[in-house]
Amino acid sequence: MTRRIALIAHDNKKRELIEWSKFNRETMLKSEVFATGTTGRMLENELGMKVKCLQSGPLGGDQQIGALIAEGRIDVLVFFWDPLEPLPHDQDIKALLRLAVVWNIPVACNRATADFIFASPLLSNDYKRKMPDFQEYNSRKIE
Repeated sequence: MTRRIALIAHDNKKRELIEWSKFNRETMLKSEVFATGTTGRMLENELGMKVKCLQSGPLGGDQQIGALIAEGRIDVLVFFWDPLEPLPHDQDIKALLRLAVVWNIPVACNRATADFIFASPLLSNDYKRKMPDFQEYNSRKIE
């Protein structure tokens, strides 16, 4: 089963994500990998693999990943964010993390969690996450 993995890293975490990705290169090669702008280009150069590069995070890349999540086109989100750095696009990040929770996809915000997700046999097996049922919400009456 090919997993669709989204990778994002803030500037202070890009090197850490690259190191982690090198360690998990074999899994990445079996996956469809999406990434925001600079992170994606760095991954392509460092790992020698194809990455679907979107816009830079502050230029809309976070929202692009969020849209892919809402469309059911992302299975795992790995987002190494820097909690100690003030970020001008903080609302975008909150919206992205909210969508990952709404659509019930696994999210790793640090290396330890990413390691647990990638070490899980569920990543490579035919795991089907429970999809939320929004039928009632979508069919509600607005008065």
